[in-house]
Amino acid sequence: MKRSLIFGTAMGMATLLWVADAQAQLPDPGMEFDVGNTALVITDPQNDFLSPDGVTWGVVGQSVLANNTVPNLETLLRTAKESGVQVFISPHYYYPTDHGWHFEGALEALMHNIGMFDRAGALDLTGFAGSGADWLDQYKEYINDGETVVASPHKVYGPQNNDLVLQLRKRGIDRVILAGMSGNLCVESHLRDLLEQGFEVAVVTDATASAIVPGWDGNAAAMTNFRFIANATWTTEEAVAKMTSY
Repeated sequence: MKRSLIFGTAMGMATLLWVADAQAQLPDPGMEFDVGNTALVITDPQNDFLSPDGVTWGVVGQSVLANNTVPNLETLLRTAKESGVQVFISPHYYYPTDHGWHFEGALEALMHNIGMFDRAGALDLTGFAGSGADWLDQYKEYINDGETVVASPHKVYGPQNNDLVLQLRKRGIDRVILAGMSGNLCVESHLRDLLEQGFEVAVVTDATASAIVPGWDGNAAAMTNFRFIANATWTTEEAVAKMTSY
Protein backbone atom coordinates (compact mmCIF):
# COMPACT_ATOMS: atom_id res chain seq x y z
CA MET A 1 0.00 0.00 0.00
CA LYS A 2 2.76 2.47 1.00
CA ARG A 3 4.82 1.59 -2.11
CA SER A 4 1.78 2.14 -4.33
CA LEU A 5 1.10 5.52 -2.72
CA ILE A 6 4.71 6.64 -3.25
CA PHE A 7 4.64 5.41 -6.85
CA GLY A 8 1.33 7.17 -7.50
CA THR A 9 2.59 10.42 -6.00
CA ALA A 10 5.77 10.25 -8.08
CA MET A 11 3.76 9.63 -11.24
CA GLY A 12 1.50 12.56 -10.39
CA MET A 13 4.48 14.87 -9.92
CA ALA A 14 6.02 13.64 -13.17
CA THR A 15 2.78 14.37 -15.00
CA LEU A 16 2.60 17.89 -13.57
CA LEU A 17 6.22 18.56 -14.53
CA TRP A 18 5.58 17.25 -18.06
CA VAL A 19 2.52 19.49 -18.47
CA ALA A 20 4.41 22.53 -17.19
CA ASP A 21 7.30 21.80 -19.57
CA ALA A 22 4.91 21.35 -22.51
CA GLN A 23 3.22 24.66 -21.75
CA ALA A 24 6.55 26.44 -21.48
CA GLN A 25 7.63 25.05 -24.85
CA LEU A 26 4.36 25.49 -26.76
CA PRO A 27 5.45 27.29 -29.96
CA ASP A 28 4.22 30.78 -30.73
CA PRO A 29 4.37 30.97 -34.56
CA GLY A 30 3.06 34.53 -34.73
CA MET A 31 1.51 36.19 -37.78
CA GLU A 32 2.95 39.00 -39.85
CA PHE A 33 0.62 41.85 -40.75
CA ASP A 34 0.33 43.14 -44.31
CA VAL A 35 -2.50 45.56 -45.07
CA GLY A 36 -2.72 44.17 -48.61
CA ASN A 37 -3.66 40.63 -47.63
CA THR A 38 -4.89 40.83 -44.03
CA ALA A 39 -8.53 41.37 -43.05
CA LEU A 40 -10.43 41.91 -39.83
CA VAL A 41 -13.21 39.31 -39.47
CA ILE A 42 -15.81 39.75 -36.74
CA THR A 43 -18.44 37.16 -35.92
CA ASP A 44 -21.88 38.01 -34.53
CA PRO A 45 -21.44 41.64 -33.35
CA GLN A 46 -25.15 41.63 -32.57
CA ASN A 47 -27.44 42.80 -29.78
CA ASP A 48 -28.44 39.34 -28.58
CA PHE A 49 -24.82 38.73 -27.57
CA LEU A 50 -23.45 42.15 -26.69
CA SER A 51 -26.32 44.24 -25.32
CA PRO A 52 -27.56 43.94 -21.72
CA ASP A 53 -31.00 43.66 -23.33
CA GLY A 54 -29.91 40.69 -25.47
CA VAL A 55 -31.42 37.28 -24.81
CA THR A 56 -28.06 35.72 -23.85
CA TRP A 57 -26.79 38.46 -21.55
CA GLY A 58 -27.51 36.38 -18.45
CA VAL A 59 -24.87 33.84 -19.48
CA VAL A 60 -22.39 35.90 -21.54
CA GLY A 61 -22.56 39.24 -19.72
CA GLN A 62 -19.98 38.34 -17.09
CA SER A 63 -17.44 37.43 -19.76
CA VAL A 64 -18.30 40.40 -22.00
CA LEU A 65 -17.71 42.83 -19.13
CA ALA A 66 -14.57 41.10 -17.86
CA ASN A 67 -12.96 41.11 -21.31
CA ASN A 68 -14.07 44.66 -22.13
CA THR A 69 -15.40 43.07 -25.31
CA VAL A 70 -17.78 45.79 -26.52
CA PRO A 71 -15.29 48.69 -26.54
CA ASN A 72 -12.49 46.44 -27.74
CA LEU A 73 -14.51 45.41 -30.80
CA GLU A 74 -15.24 49.05 -31.53
CA THR A 75 -11.53 49.85 -31.24
CA LEU A 76 -10.72 47.13 -33.76
CA LEU A 77 -13.38 48.36 -36.18
CA ARG A 78 -12.30 51.99 -35.90
CA THR A 79 -8.61 51.15 -36.28
CA ALA A 80 -9.23 48.91 -39.28
CA LYS A 81 -11.19 51.65 -41.04
CA GLU A 82 -8.55 54.28 -40.27
CA SER A 83 -5.75 51.97 -41.42
CA GLY A 84 -7.36 50.76 -44.63
CA VAL A 85 -7.78 47.19 -43.39
CA GLN A 86 -10.69 45.39 -45.05
CA VAL A 87 -13.47 44.41 -42.65
CA PHE A 88 -15.71 41.35 -42.95
CA ILE A 89 -18.69 40.44 -40.77
CA SER A 90 -19.96 36.88 -40.44
CA PRO A 91 -23.44 37.28 -38.90
CA HIS A 92 -25.86 34.80 -37.38
CA TYR A 93 -29.53 34.97 -38.43
CA TYR A 94 -32.49 32.62 -38.07
CA TYR A 95 -35.54 32.87 -40.30
CA PRO A 96 -38.94 31.30 -39.55
CA THR A 97 -38.13 28.30 -41.76
CA ASP A 98 -35.05 27.55 -39.63
CA HIS A 99 -37.37 26.70 -36.75
CA GLY A 100 -38.53 23.68 -38.73
CA TRP A 101 -35.26 21.81 -38.15
CA HIS A 102 -35.81 18.23 -36.95
CA PHE A 103 -32.71 17.99 -34.73
CA GLU A 104 -30.34 20.39 -32.99
CA GLY A 105 -27.33 20.44 -30.74
CA ALA A 106 -27.66 21.74 -27.17
CA LEU A 107 -26.90 25.40 -27.90
CA GLU A 108 -28.81 25.34 -31.19
CA ALA A 109 -31.89 24.19 -29.32
CA LEU A 110 -31.40 26.92 -26.74
CA MET A 111 -30.94 29.62 -29.40
CA HIS A 112 -34.13 28.59 -31.16
CA ASN A 113 -36.07 28.35 -27.90
CA ILE A 114 -35.20 31.89 -26.85
CA GLY A 115 -35.65 33.44 -30.30
CA MET A 116 -31.99 34.38 -30.63
CA PHE A 117 -31.03 36.21 -33.85
CA ASP A 118 -34.57 35.81 -35.20
CA ARG A 119 -35.54 37.74 -38.33
CA ALA A 120 -38.84 37.95 -40.17
CA GLY A 121 -37.33 36.41 -43.30
CA ALA A 122 -34.35 36.35 -45.62
CA LEU A 123 -35.82 39.18 -47.70
CA ASP A 124 -37.81 40.85 -44.94
CA LEU A 125 -36.39 43.48 -42.58
CA THR A 126 -39.63 44.00 -40.68
CA GLY A 127 -38.74 44.59 -37.04
CA PHE A 128 -35.02 44.15 -37.70
CA ALA A 129 -33.81 47.58 -36.57
CA GLY A 130 -32.92 47.43 -32.89
CA SER A 131 -33.77 43.75 -32.62
CA GLY A 132 -31.52 41.08 -31.15
CA ALA A 133 -30.30 40.26 -34.66
CA ASP A 134 -29.26 43.86 -35.39
CA TRP A 135 -25.77 45.26 -34.90
CA LEU A 136 -24.91 46.98 -31.68
CA ASP A 137 -25.64 50.67 -32.31
CA GLN A 138 -22.07 51.86 -31.84
CA TYR A 139 -20.83 49.50 -34.55
CA LYS A 140 -23.27 50.60 -37.23
CA GLU A 141 -21.21 53.49 -38.57
CA TYR A 142 -18.40 51.04 -39.35
CA ILE A 143 -20.47 48.13 -40.63
CA ASN A 144 -23.03 50.10 -42.63
CA ASP A 145 -20.49 52.30 -44.43
CA GLY A 146 -20.91 50.59 -47.80
CA GLU A 147 -17.40 49.11 -47.69
CA THR A 148 -17.63 46.44 -45.01
CA VAL A 149 -18.39 43.01 -46.44
CA VAL A 150 -21.30 41.37 -44.63
CA ALA A 151 -21.26 37.67 -45.48
CA SER A 152 -24.37 35.57 -45.76
CA PRO A 153 -25.38 34.20 -42.34
CA HIS A 154 -23.86 31.16 -40.75
CA LYS A 155 -26.49 28.93 -39.19
CA VAL A 156 -24.68 26.82 -36.63
CA TYR A 157 -21.20 28.04 -35.60
CA GLY A 158 -18.70 27.90 -38.45
CA PRO A 159 -18.46 29.55 -41.88
CA GLN A 160 -18.65 26.33 -43.88
CA ASN A 161 -22.13 27.17 -45.18
CA ASN A 162 -21.84 30.91 -45.74
CA ASP A 163 -19.80 32.90 -48.27
CA LEU A 164 -17.13 34.31 -45.95
CA VAL A 165 -14.25 32.32 -47.43
CA LEU A 166 -15.34 33.16 -50.98
CA GLN A 167 -15.46 36.86 -50.11
CA LEU A 168 -12.01 36.71 -48.53
CA ARG A 169 -10.46 34.79 -51.42
CA LYS A 170 -11.95 37.11 -54.04
CA ARG A 171 -10.13 40.01 -52.38
CA GLY A 172 -6.77 38.27 -52.11
CA ILE A 173 -6.95 37.84 -48.35
CA ASP A 174 -4.99 35.01 -46.76
CA ARG A 175 -4.45 36.37 -43.25
CA VAL A 176 -7.24 37.06 -40.78
CA ILE A 177 -7.48 38.98 -37.53
CA LEU A 178 -10.43 37.24 -35.87
CA ALA A 179 -12.70 38.53 -33.09
CA GLY A 180 -16.35 38.59 -32.06
CA MET A 181 -18.86 36.34 -30.37
CA SER A 182 -18.93 33.87 -28.94
CA GLY A 183 -15.48 32.59 -28.16
CA ASN A 184 -15.85 28.83 -27.74
CA LEU A 185 -18.57 28.54 -30.41
CA CYS A 186 -18.59 30.78 -33.48
CA VAL A 187 -15.13 32.32 -33.08
CA GLU A 188 -13.44 28.99 -32.44
CA SER A 189 -15.41 27.32 -35.25
CA HIS A 190 -14.40 30.10 -37.66
CA LEU A 191 -10.80 29.75 -36.50
CA ARG A 192 -10.75 26.03 -37.15
CA ASP A 193 -12.33 26.26 -40.60
CA LEU A 194 -10.22 29.21 -41.76
CA LEU A 195 -7.07 27.32 -40.78
CA GLU A 196 -8.26 24.25 -42.70
CA GLN A 197 -8.88 26.53 -45.70
CA GLY A 198 -5.26 27.70 -45.65
CA PHE A 199 -5.55 31.07 -43.91
CA GLU A 200 -3.26 32.36 -41.18
CA VAL A 201 -5.36 33.48 -38.22
CA ALA A 202 -4.64 35.67 -35.20
CA VAL A 203 -7.38 35.72 -32.56
CA VAL A 204 -7.90 38.89 -30.51
CA THR A 205 -8.62 37.25 -27.18
CA ASP A 206 -10.06 40.25 -25.32
CA ALA A 207 -12.39 41.14 -28.20
CA THR A 208 -14.48 38.05 -27.67
CA ALA A 209 -16.39 36.45 -24.80
CA SER A 210 -18.29 33.25 -24.03
CA ALA A 211 -21.05 31.82 -21.90
CA ILE A 212 -20.26 30.99 -18.30
CA VAL A 213 -22.76 28.79 -16.47
CA PRO A 214 -22.47 26.73 -13.29
CA GLY A 215 -19.87 24.03 -13.89
CA TRP A 216 -18.99 25.18 -17.41
CA ASP A 217 -16.71 28.05 -18.45
CA GLY A 218 -16.87 28.60 -22.19
CA ASN A 219 -14.40 31.49 -22.01
CA ALA A 220 -11.71 29.39 -20.36
CA ALA A 221 -12.22 26.67 -22.97
CA ALA A 222 -11.93 29.22 -25.77
CA MET A 223 -8.73 30.79 -24.44
CA THR A 224 -7.08 27.38 -24.13
CA ASN A 225 -8.02 26.36 -27.66
CA PHE A 226 -7.09 29.72 -29.19
CA ARG A 227 -3.57 29.31 -27.81
CA PHE A 228 -3.33 25.71 -28.99
CA ILE A 229 -4.74 26.29 -32.49
CA ALA A 230 -4.25 29.85 -33.78
CA ASN A 231 -1.15 31.19 -35.50
CA ALA A 232 -1.19 34.01 -32.95
CA THR A 233 -3.20 35.30 -30.01
CA TRP A 234 -3.20 39.07 -29.55
CA THR A 235 -4.77 41.56 -27.21
CA THR A 236 -6.69 44.45 -28.72
CA GLU A 237 -3.73 46.70 -27.97
CA GLU A 238 -1.40 44.36 -29.85
CA ALA A 239 -3.79 44.08 -32.81
CA VAL A 240 -4.06 47.87 -33.01
CA ALA A 241 -0.27 48.17 -32.95
CA LYS A 242 -0.05 45.72 -35.85
CA MET A 243 -2.65 47.54 -37.93
CA THR A 244 -1.05 50.94 -37.40
CA SER A 245 2.60 49.94 -37.78
CA TYR A 246 2.95 49.46 -41.53
